[in-house]
Amino acid sequence: MSTTTQPFTAEQLWRMPDDNFRYELVEGVLIKMAPTGFEHGDIAVTLAAMLWQHVKTHKLGKVLAAETGFKLASDPDTVLAPDASFIRQEEFDRVGMTRKFWPGAPDLAAEVMSPDDSTRKAEEKARMWLDHGTRMVWVVNPKRRTVSVFRPEVETVVLSEGDTLDGQDVVPGFSCRVDEIFA
Repeated sequence: MSTTTQPFTAEQLWRMPDDNFRYELVEGVLIKMAPTGFEHGDIAVTLAAMLWQHVKTHKLGKVLAAETGFKLASDPDTVLAPDASFIRQEEFDRVGMTRKFWPGAPDLAAEVMSPDDSTRKAEEKARMWLDHGTRMVWVVNPKRRTVSVFRPEVETVVLSEGDTLDGQDVVPGFSCRVDEIFA
């Protein structure tokens, strides 16, 4: 006799009670994540605030905070939540305000590595974002004080303090010095 378990769904994830943990869903498998530390939160909000200010000023779309879920795939479901994200205005106008998870990928996903994240794990997650339609991923590494920029079919660029992080054609006109993210 074999026992099979049904994949977890985005709807089940949405209805989960708050237990002070964050969850993501990868191909129907629930991934439990502990709350982040102070440094992680400080870096994430700094980057999101700079991005939000630029996007709001230039009416480019929506910047979303950590915990915002994006339903990237169905049957089995995949729902990821970056530390900050951007959706261009045209896409927001097409879909409209949603109460639940955003149906699809953001144009930009920013991930801040936790102290226990490996570079390989962060790269795999960035590739998952890209595979599901995200146009650019920023992976912020607090230990190395770098930002890796991932784009589809383009070699990854690693920026260090003193370099400038640029929104390119995804967030037109946005730029900041990498050291500002860690200030």
